[in-house]
Amino acid sequence: MKNTSQKILLFSVFFVVFFLFASSTFSIAQEEKSSQPEKKGITSWLVVGPFPAPLTAFHQDKKKKFSCEDLLKFEDFDISSLWPNENARFEWHDGSAVIWKTVQPGEKGVELASPGNHPSIAYLGVYLDVLRWTKAKVSVSSPQLLQVHVDGKVRATKAKAKSPEKNDAASKEEKATAELKLETGKHLLLVKTVYDPKSEAEWTIEASLDAEEKFAGLILSTSSEQRMTTKHLLDTPRITSASISPDGNYAALSMRKTLPPSDETEAWVEIYQLPERRLIQTYRGGMKISRVNWAPTGNRFSYTSSDKSESTIWIVDLKAGTAIPLLKNVKDLGNHTWSPTGKHIIYSITEKPEPDKRKVKRFQNLADRQPWWRNRSYLYKITVPGGVRQRLTAGELSTNFHNISPDGKQLLFTRSIVDYKERPFSKTEFYTLNLETLEAKMLLETRWFGTAEWGPLGKRLLILGGPSLFGETGVDVPPGTIPNEYDGQAYLYDPNTSEVEAITKDFDPSINQALWSRTEDCIYFSTTDRSYRHLYTYDLKKKTFSLIDCGVEVLGRIDIAQRKPMAVYTGSSASVPSKAFVLDLRKNRYHLLKDPGRDDFAEVKFGKVERWTFKNKQNVEIEGRIYYPPGFDPEKKYPCIVYYYGGTSPVTRDFGGRYPKNLYAAQGYVIYVLQPSGAVGFGQKFSSLHVNDWGKIVADEIIDGVKKFLAAHHFVDSKKVGCIGASFGGFTTMLLLTRTDIFASGVAHAGISSISSYWGEGYWGYGYSSIATANSFPWNRKDIYIDQSPLFQADKITTPLLLLHGSVDTNVPPGESTQLFTALKILGKEVEYIQIMGENHHILTYNKRILWTKTILAWFDKWLKGQPEWWTELYPAK
Repeated sequence: MKNTSQKILLFSVFFVVFFLFASSTFSIAQEEKSSQPEKKGITSWLVVGPFPAPLTAFHQDKKKKFSCEDLLKFEDFDISSLWPNENARFEWHDGSAVIWKTVQPGEKGVELASPGNHPSIAYLGVYLDVLRWTKAKVSVSSPQLLQVHVDGKVRATKAKAKSPEKNDAASKEEKATAELKLETGKHLLLVKTVYDPKSEAEWTIEASLDAEEKFAGLILSTSSEQRMTTKHLLDTPRITSASISPDGNYAALSMRKTLPPSDETEAWVEIYQLPERRLIQTYRGGMKISRVNWAPTGNRFSYTSSDKSESTIWIVDLKAGTAIPLLKNVKDLGNHTWSPTGKHIIYSITEKPEPDKRKVKRFQNLADRQPWWRNRSYLYKITVPGGVRQRLTAGELSTNFHNISPDGKQLLFTRSIVDYKERPFSKTEFYTLNLETLEAKMLLETRWFGTAEWGPLGKRLLILGGPSLFGETGVDVPPGTIPNEYDGQAYLYDPNTSEVEAITKDFDPSINQALWSRTEDCIYFSTTDRSYRHLYTYDLKKKTFSLIDCGVEVLGRIDIAQRKPMAVYTGSSASVPSKAFVLDLRKNRYHLLKDPGRDDFAEVKFGKVERWTFKNKQNVEIEGRIYYPPGFDPEKKYPCIVYYYGGTSPVTRDFGGRYPKNLYAAQGYVIYVLQPSGAVGFGQKFSSLHVNDWGKIVADEIIDGVKKFLAAHHFVDSKKVGCIGASFGGFTTMLLLTRTDIFASGVAHAGISSISSYWGEGYWGYGYSSIATANSFPWNRKDIYIDQSPLFQADKITTPLLLLHGSVDTNVPPGESTQLFTALKILGKEVEYIQIMGENHHILTYNKRILWTKTILAWFDKWLKGQPEWWTELYPAK
């Protein structure tokens, strides 16, 4: 250990460099001119214990003993979930409870009270806060046994206590040492130590860390406050759906959680009693449960459990406490819905054709490229509780269920037909089915159809679809302009008179979900509203929209009770993880139902999120926002990451996701998100700008916006700005780099380098292009398909570019990245290409997603921070 004067000097040096941190943090700074690692002692610990730890019964068995070494190896609790702080309560296995205390080592290190003639255990913890990817070496010594953990994993072990025969000099060499590679963020260094009563040595712990000069930004701390990590992003339980019983007395939440380090997940269902919001039942433990469906009467619900390809529908009676299978072991069972009468359930079964034994395939149409296209889904009915079944539909085409009439006598379904005569190269047949006679009556043959449901009186239908669903009825764009059919609209339709009312034509937000109230004379709309997702109510008499405050910036799915003005929903905000809420629709008051991330995010510190906009060349305000890093200092210079999509959907202010802005900011970046023209949620005129543009407006607005952003924010280093986008955003990255050199690096995930090859090869390329390039094809619009394709401008790219792609991407085929990689390599450009094997358009497999996320961060660290070590560690030169 260093003497007292040395420690005071080191603390003074630290305070000058890291004055923003709490007084409990300590720097591992080095001599400026030294290129060799310098050893520094850990000067503060969190300590809990010692605890008595008697050896097991029969521990002296001659054939298989149990010693203090075995006690050291035994995992007393889940260390990976431990995140201690001063004065936090800790409960031992004998029921005793103590608190974590902050302890400063003395001349001999941390001295623990020797318990005498029985074994004991203690834990010491300290946080390693690294501001960049770091290599360090930790050494921990003690006359007693010890085990070193970092982030819940054993990194080093000293399995023997000092024997009475060894002298002091020998015992000093007995230590546990580990080489550490630490990613940006806070890490817990935890030492488990066991006292062996057979040893006469004292119980002391000494520890030190070595770090090279370039990794000197490593801080020791006893503060548990931290920044967001991938662990928070992926390991926190999440709510996948929320539903409410018809009487509003119960809510069901479907939950899911990863099971690291595996790629598996666990799913379960929680039932809450309302309005108390009290958890009354959990269905968990190896059961693969899908979404809960509430029965219209009684305290009953149904759910589907699955085992491989077979599924069972269960009926649960909360009052009786029973769970009875209604439909058992059905292969390829689809979704199911209760009839409003509660007397039967409608469900679907998928039929799959036999594959061609010759191992060849003659494609019947463009959609037949999709492996599942020849599957056919048909509708069935089963009585409750009798379990008598009836098949309802058959034929060459699948029948897709939509809704059941309030009297339970008719259902709505659609069939889709391939049709190359008009965009989108398919049309929808919309039917009613009489459940008594099984007579099907076609109501509409149309395009741009979405969903449909009956009104509460069973007279009118609420239909969602594109602006052109009913010709010009729902279109609100300037003459000569083609509307963006992704801009969701709502219509009231009378099946008897065929009268149509376009109720959202003049309403700028795009419709995501609609729920026709059974208790109020209104319709509730979940909308994309600029960068937000909001809930609106539409008064059917006044024909007006009113915003409902749900306490979140981005509304998830919402469910409304049939017989009570109550709703449950999920939602998140820019720096607030997703939660579940209960909403009183009459009083417009919401209450928290569940916060699954409360514990995981309790110690996480977020930076500020601030709206920032600019005016484009047409004097239209372009939406945007800034994510500041935690501990932001306006007097410093920060690297910046610009994120965008540029397609038909805005980048909403939801939390997390595949491109987590909070995580990027936690790495020390300023994040600028902007929403260029062409997205839905801003009105039909704005969204129509996406049609037949393919990036010209988007790229110009991004370049213009970034320049104005940099001019307005002096704390951003204009020479250290990166850009990232995925799918259409990946295309946008590629296109931007052919048009500007303002970026120091770029990332394109699943980007489109040649519009014509994406149009022809991607499963949905021609379908998406039927909107994005309406009536435009490679043979009549070379100005789009060639001139706007980054591949044909590859020689203009001078910015280092990272290409990422799932190896089995069926949306944007990997060839889109491969061909641009080929061009840039031949041109001698700075380019890297990483394929994530076995992944599709989205990287979903747990461990692959972690590596994919690290790849993005390491790439930006290399080019925006001048720190290539993380990238080199992930992808060493061969």
